[in-house]
Amino acid sequence: MIYLNNAATSWPKPEVVYQTHDAYLRHLSGSVNRGAGGATLDAGRAILETRELVADFFNIREPEQVIFTANATEALNLALQGLLAAGDHVVISSLEHNAVARPLYALHDNGIEYTVVNCDPYGRLNPRDVERAIGPRTRLICLTHASNVIGTLLPVNEVGEIARQHHLQYLVDTAQTAGEIPVDVEAAGVTLLAFTGHKGLLGPPGTGGLYIRYPETVRPLIFGGTGSRSELLTQPEILPDKYESGTINAPAIAALGAGIRFIRETGLDNIRRHTTELTARLLEGLRRLRGVTLYGPLNTGERVPVVSLNICGLSPGEASAWLAEHYDLVTRSGLHCAPLAHRTIGTLQTGTLRLSPGFFNTTADIDATLTAITELVGVMHNA
Repeated sequence: MIYLNNAATSWPKPEVVYQTHDAYLRHLSGSVNRGAGGATLDAGRAILETRELVADFFNIREPEQVIFTANATEALNLALQGLLAAGDHVVISSLEHNAVARPLYALHDNGIEYTVVNCDPYGRLNPRDVERAIGPRTRLICLTHASNVIGTLLPVNEVGEIARQHHLQYLVDTAQTAGEIPVDVEAAGVTLLAFTGHKGLLGPPGTGGLYIRYPETVRPLIFGGTGSRSELLTQPEILPDKYESGTINAPAIAALGAGIRFIRETGLDNIRRHTTELTARLLEGLRRLRGVTLYGPLNTGERVPVVSLNICGLSPGEASAWLAEHYDLVTRSGLHCAPLAHRTIGTLQTGTLRLSPGFFNTTADIDATLTAITELVGVMHNA
């Protein structure tokens, strides 16, 4: 099997991630803050260590401001539903995932408005267009760091400076960049950062989180038991308990910590260099094929390893199914939960075929993929 669906979830994981998850599930499955004994203490220690690793990874000064969630979608919902109130206005880009677009659409019924700032057909965003969209009721700017459809990187540092000048909260979705591109919340002026663990951070599914710089401004999304201040019916204000009700997924979070350690030991620059080389090789081969339309910038410095394409005369779903059947090649077709992005690039009615290499792919994988797509294009031309 050739796996090119890392934008959905990375695979395989580093061996240490599998080992850590298995070891904690077998031997350290104590419930954090809910018992006595070595297993409970060790589980709590593992959560703390991963929280500190995440904080260091994103240059977050206070580790307790890292809140663990089940995924980036939950983190984004916590940020949007916890921060916003009737009368507020939000500025977003036209590349946002439904994890942002759907909560904002639902919040419209609560008196919250939002403006979509259009990117160009390559996904490029002009920061000045973001600034022009700011109004007297604007409370938040929310941007994806990179498109999950075409891979285009957005100018998060430049927009962060705009947010800072206008005294606005700034939420960045790093689902496609954490573990691929350096992210520094201080340099970018980020006040809310959502991340997922199962993509570039190489952790297991069911892991993610939200950095909250100003916790006094964000209401909890879920209320319940925290193992602290249990005599109160009100939610505790201490961090991270304010936002982490219920039994935390300690084995998976420990495994996420192992994934982050692997990235640190390997070197983020080395990971980026490798995936950029694979993406450049893939783009160069695809752009030579007659009948193939590519989306997003060809310059790999402007994108993460996410490549969308269409083949003339063939739907993305048919192409994905053919590649799976004939070459055991795992891709993804459709709208990728991001209709705003597809509207931006003109593929809302068709979707695209998406190829997303990861760190564990090889040049041989890319060459085999190009051979497969070349054959598929030939089949279509001869049909």
